[in-house]
Amino acid sequence: MSTDNGKQLVIEAKEGSFELPHDPENWTLKADRGYSPVQMIAAATACCGGYVYQEILENSHVPFEMQKAEVMYTRDEVENKAHPINKIKITFYLRVDKELQKKATSCLRLIGRNCPVMQTLDPKVAVTEKAVFVDQNEL
Repeated sequence: MSTDNGKQLVIEAKEGSFELPHDPENWTLKADRGYSPVQMIAAATACCGGYVYQEILENSHVPFEMQKAEVMYTRDEVENKAHPINKIKITFYLRVDKELQKKATSCLRLIGRNCPVMQTLDPKVAVTEKAVFVDQNEL
């Protein structure tokens, strides 16, 4: 006996683009009207990695205050005519006490194996994570 644990999203077609229904306003998935699907993949990778990183820090008893995450991605413009993402670089900006920053940096290595979005990506996509520690006066 098997059970279906799948989740379903309905993507609406509207005026030549696709929209993900969301209250109060739908998310348009087209570059000239919102975020492109490729940008959404990069953003989803960074967000999921950020949630996982925060959980790892909490479980490692590292007090922190997450400020933001920046994500940069590159696409294979040469080898594959579909131009898939081939690199994603995530930089987390957070506050951590000086004496725990080395431990917080060490926790980065656990993100990839615990992040469902990163686990879903093609293995050819290189994902790197970096922590930048800021003090109260930065940002």
